[in-house]
Amino acid sequence: MKKLIFILLVILTFEANAQIKDTAKNKVADTVKKDLLTAPDTVKQLHSKPGSIIVPVVLVGYGVASFAVHPIRRFDYYVRGRIERSDPNYKSKMADYLQLAPIVLVYGLNLVGDQGKNRFVDRTALLALSAGILTIADGSKYLARRVRPYGTDPLSFPSGHTGAAFMAAEYLAQEFGDKSPWYGVLGYTMASTTGILRLYGKAHWFSDCVAGAGIGMLSTKAAYWLYPHIRNGLTHKDKHGRTTMVMPTYQEGMPGLSFAMQL
Repeated sequence: MKKLIFILLVILTFEANAQIKDTAKNKVADTVKKDLLTAPDTVKQLHSKPGSIIVPVVLVGYGVASFAVHPIRRFDYYVRGRIERSDPNYKSKMADYLQLAPIVLVYGLNLVGDQGKNRFVDRTALLALSAGILTIADGSKYLARRVRPYGTDPLSFPSGHTGAAFMAAEYLAQEFGDKSPWYGVLGYTMASTTGILRLYGKAHWFSDCVAGAGIGMLSTKAAYWLYPHIRNGLTHKDKHGRTTMVMPTYQEGMPGLSFAMQL
């Protein structure tokens, strides 16, 4: 009898553990779907206001105009001349690191418990989309073919470092600007300093950096406008109530994505 009771207890224990594990798995799956994959209600708030693109469009327009408007191009030479007289031997790698500082700040704030506007997955996807748009826009270097101030290659316009810095600054402003405008001020100060350092390093003309700043800002703003549509397209229910879902995966040391559609 004791052996029979013991066997029954073991069987019940295994069944209970199995149920607990299944429940835990279901809860994890529900959490992943709810917190990471289902577009949150705030997704509509990611759209940039139409008026916010005026400044970056003007900046890009100024840079493009330098190819045709002689006074703007002459100002490029004036700035280069002033820098050559004031600090002809300037050399520093600071701009390489400073351009990424706003992004580091965003994730640093996350680590201390301040999540900003979006969840980790959305936030990271937005950053990746912004960087992708900037990379495509930066390909205009091969069309512009402007020679750098020190004459080593014809890839001066627009400034990639400045573009990346202003992309990162706008990213910081988008995520934390609602909490305090000083986040945006800090981000844009770091971005502007990056552009100035590129001028002092004689890597770019003034108009290159101005255009780069506008392109960087527009890249992030475009990402925040496009992302809700992409997000809802990847995780949604169609008119028949069928669910489409994209999930991050990690298997045998390789990250990836899995796509699932309810038939």
